[in-house]
Amino acid sequence: MSRIHSGRKGKAGSHRPYPVLKPEWVTLSSEEVTAQAVQLAKGGVPAAQVGQSLRDSYGVPSVRAVTGKRLGDVLADNDLRPEIPDDLQALLKRVVHLQRHLEAHPKDRSNRRGLALMESRIRRLARYYRQRRRIPEDWRYSAAGAALQVE
Repeated sequence: MSRIHSGRKGKAGSHRPYPVLKPEWVTLSSEEVTAQAVQLAKGGVPAAQVGQSLRDSYGVPSVRAVTGKRLGDVLADNDLRPEIPDDLQALLKRVVHLQRHLEAHPKDRSNRRGLALMESRIRRLARYYRQRRRIPEDWRYSAAGAALQVE
């Protein structure tokens, strides 16, 4: 598969093995994993870092293998899913940083192109999340709105 904004092909990543079964060496039960995930999410940790913390600190290779549900579903069941998904929020943060850079350096044309590409990526991702009802139907990207949402 090729990359979005370049004519090159990307490096293939590794894939998890097909059977999603709880490994024998995982000692935590489903309730303990859920409780730990909820506790971390209530502390303001994004979902990706919750999964990483469970993997690195508690030895849980996959929340789905232990609980039978994806981490996002576990957080949604406990009303901890953020209003704006983490990947969209990260893109908005990057856009705000680039906008500030371009205010200080208006002739930086390569970064101006990067900003345009990132904004198109945000619009594409927002369309995806609107279709899946993860963000409100009337949510639209705007440069001023991004700065307000990030701060």
